[in-house]
Amino acid sequence: MRLTCPVCGERDLREFYYMGDAVALARPDPEAGEAAWDDYVHNRDNPAGVTRDLWLHEAGCAAWIVVTRNTVSHEVLETALAADVKRAMS
Repeated sequence: MRLTCPVCGERDLREFYYMGDAVALARPDPEAGEAAWDDYVHNRDNPAGVTRDLWLHEAGCAAWIVVTRNTVSHEVLETALAADVKRAMS
């Protein structure tokens, strides 16, 4: 599998480190309360279909990227810098 780093271009998957669901970009406010933080830390969806994952370009430019992919077909639909995705969420 190959991923396209927005900084470096298309690269082999072995250059990247998978960090999990991109839910980390939607961290609750520090004062959100115990229930919100419990949900954020412990609960994750496991969908069959389109997901957004957080990857680190560990053996490249060290950029954090969000990869939108289909877990059924293994198709990579989009990649974007995590900072840009986070900014768009605000």
